[in-house]
Amino acid sequence: MEVKTRIVSVDILRGVTIAAMILVNTPGTWGHIYAPLRHADWHGLTPTDLIFPFFLFIVGISIHYAYTNKETNRALYQKITIRSLKLIGLGLVLNLFTPYLPFFVDLDTVRIPGVLQRIGIVFFISAQLYIHTNWKSLLAIALLILLGYWLFIGFVSFPEGMQPTFDRAPNNWALYIDQKILGTHMWKPDYDPEGLVSTIPSIATCLIGVLIGRLLSSNFSKKLQALFASAMLMLILGYIWDYWFPMNKALWTSSYVLATAGWATFILTIVYYFSDIRAVKFGSIFKYVGMNAITIYFVSSLITKAFFIIKVSDNDNIHSWLYGQLSSTISFSPEFSSMLYALIVMLFYLLLGYWMYKKKLFIKV
Repeated sequence: MEVKTRIVSVDILRGVTIAAMILVNTPGTWGHIYAPLRHADWHGLTPTDLIFPFFLFIVGISIHYAYTNKETNRALYQKITIRSLKLIGLGLVLNLFTPYLPFFVDLDTVRIPGVLQRIGIVFFISAQLYIHTNWKSLLAIALLILLGYWLFIGFVSFPEGMQPTFDRAPNNWALYIDQKILGTHMWKPDYDPEGLVSTIPSIATCLIGVLIGRLLSSNFSKKLQALFASAMLMLILGYIWDYWFPMNKALWTSSYVLATAGWATFILTIVYYFSDIRAVKFGSIFKYVGMNAITIYFVSSLITKAFFIIKVSDNDNIHSWLYGQLSSTISFSPEFSSMLYALIVMLFYLLLGYWMYKKKLFIKV
């Protein structure tokens, strides 16, 4: 998205999303975390489960602003491809590091999927669809993905005669196919939250973002009402569909796509009203982070891993030592101390985003 066409609310929401990612990924201790800062154990939807789909939703909005009226030539395809490969490459770099000796994972077991890898794949496919189709086709494709995914993993029997399930079990098509293709290169032996199969419906999340971006940039006189109505429609459909196809982040179920896109649209509508229409000055610190979102996410993830790798004593690494210093000087509950540590880390990266903005450092990945 070029600076001259930036919509403030989109940068704010992107920045809030990155800040939330950092918050939930860097607690003082994983043993003491408030429930809203955890992912659902399997089925369900917590505030933490909104974060990743929010980012893919915003990727879709950015695709609309970046490639509207662009000439489809070799340079454009090359730019999209290179950006996708950069994202995938950065994600693989993060997966190669481990907080345990010898600091690099065995290539036979290195995890292949990841957050940045999924963003790269989804961006590439969604951008290609956007520049080659119209909005009606994008809507149709998104709906076909959601319906087809439900019908496939919910109703197609296994060759052995087993009936499919949405549970964390061997007869779950998404987990079964991931295991067959990825083998030992997954986050857990039986599943990966950014697996190959669940990446397919995540494309629908991005395409919904593209469509909302189109509405956001239109001259439609009742834009706010349309955005609000879209949010309510997706929320209602998502929560109804949850009855038959439970919301599940690891599977990226169709009900999860609609519900999270509905929440993203609803929050974006509110932020858009105040920041872009009413011109209320708020959330600037998040806007600065949003303008270097991928860079800050990558740096934060890399530093977090380094803090676990680098030892300061026989018993402590940098992370445990810092958290130990914090928790020993305050008398709060373990959950609050753990969250306070994460808030301090998040504040550091908010300030980094502000510094980069002031220095006019905008690193495009």
